[in-house]
Amino acid sequence: MALVAWIVTSCATPKDILYFQDIDKVKLEKLTTKYEAVIKKDDILTIVVTGPDKSVIAPYNLSLHDFANGTGGNADPERSTLGYLVDPDGNIDFPIIGKIHVEGMTRKMLVEYLASEIGKDVKDPIVYVSFRNYKVTVIGEVRSPGTYTMGSEKVNVLQALSMAGDLSLTAERDGILLIREEDGRIVHHTLDLRDSHLLDSPYFFLQQNDVLYIPPSPGRVATATNSAGVWTSIVASVSSTLAVVATILAIVGRK
Repeated sequence: MALVAWIVTSCATPKDILYFQDIDKVKLEKLTTKYEAVIKKDDILTIVVTGPDKSVIAPYNLSLHDFANGTGGNADPERSTLGYLVDPDGNIDFPIIGKIHVEGMTRKMLVEYLASEIGKDVKDPIVYVSFRNYKVTVIGEVRSPGTYTMGSEKVNVLQALSMAGDLSLTAERDGILLIREEDGRIVHHTLDLRDSHLLDSPYFFLQQNDVLYIPPSPGRVATATNSAGVWTSIVASVSSTLAVVATILAIVGRK
């Protein structure tokens, strides 16, 4: 079987395997807008507020310590904070301020909003916001399929594939499937790693909870199918042989 797989792989050409084959011929346009992830329903946000006077800032930080002791927001912002879950309506409940509609905001927009609101009562507040659940799933013909938590909300296709150990030689380069949720619907887009236009595609940067599926090449599918057929034939042959042997032994036993 290994020999068959080697033969199929060895028949592949650079055109089938190499990434961005036309990069010297394609003039990539400068991105007109910078990619920024937007907050979605079910996101979990880490929000920390700090400033010159920590005692004044403390009520704006809800920590795990205070949650357990029922003391509200009187917390040291240096402690680990609870995550703020974006509810089905796109809102979070924030200490002192109350309900805030955050769906559709970027991290920067939420920082500016909170700094403005908190700044009405606190001098020079500093607000830190990050995604706690920025994850991407990579499955299919990669060396290490799985779900990966990203340290940044600006992650591209190549970085995600790198975390998954890159594509195997038997992967389909021009049929990668990107699955994501948009406006409450599951949508999909097909990506071609051989085409340099992917670098300025709106799908080059991934969003939280995106799924990348890397299908096997036709040769890989054929190999797997042939292997399954060979094993089926072997099992059938062995079963037939055992049946014949059992019949012969039964006849001999009656003599």
